[in-house]
Amino acid sequence: MSAEAASSDAKRWRDLKKRAISAAVLGPGALLCIWLGALPWTALMAVAIAGLVWEWVHLCGLRNRVLPGAAVPAAVFVACAIAVLGYNWWALALLLMGAAATWGGAGWMRRRDGRPASAGWLGFGVLYVGIAGISLIALRHDNEAGRDNVLFLIAVVWASDIGAYIVGRMVGGPKLAPAISPGKTWSGAVGGLLCCMAIGAGVAAWATPYPDDMIKAAGIAALLGVATQIGDLLESAFKRHFGVKDSSALIPGHGGLLDRLDGLIAAAPVAALLALAVGYGVVLWR
Repeated sequence: MSAEAASSDAKRWRDLKKRAISAAVLGPGALLCIWLGALPWTALMAVAIAGLVWEWVHLCGLRNRVLPGAAVPAAVFVACAIAVLGYNWWALALLLMGAAATWGGAGWMRRRDGRPASAGWLGFGVLYVGIAGISLIALRHDNEAGRDNVLFLIAVVWASDIGAYIVGRMVGGPKLAPAISPGKTWSGAVGGLLCCMAIGAGVAAWATPYPDDMIKAAGIAALLGVATQIGDLLESAFKRHFGVKDSSALIPGHGGLLDRLDGLIAAAPVAALLALAVGYGVVLWR
């Protein structure tokens, strides 16, 4: 029984080493880009968005270099470029038009094997990746509060992922959504939520000198944490639909960028809406 328990415990944590190495390599670079300013962050976003659209088009069974797959990166990059210039509403409008054009155009095109292209999924990919890209660019381009807001968002998303991973594997228990993602548990969801609230309060205490900010920050972090977990479940549903285990093999221990950034893709638009509500130059938790 002890040997079986040891084997079970080893399987439970078998991907921890790969995850830790990947986080140690990728995390400092992302934090450095956030700290250095809007332009380094935008450059990082360009690389990330390129990887995301590449994975999405391949999930749809198409290639990025030829139509209809090429319409996805074209629409997303043009919209994000306009967001860099500060025209966020125009960027969003262009993104919507690009999604509609991609959906409509792919509807009458066929793949190389003669089967119909995944028109609806291609069009959705433009919005799925594009809205997150515009949100992350707009958040950091706030010269007054952008750094703290993006650091807060990233910290909360990471805390949610790490907390859910550790608590879920230590405690186990009832499954959160077994039909979508059999590995996720309610204990992991609660653990991730509590962890992101604690980290959110900590970031607020570091960034602003107002004690009451910690309580507000914990509430905002909880909202972003819920969005993060919804994004995680959405990505699991997408992979189940496409019949794949991972979106790609770009990141050891994590699969692809869509696998690693699923929570951020969902939480970023929520953070951008909060930033719009509080106004330019104000941190999300004020």
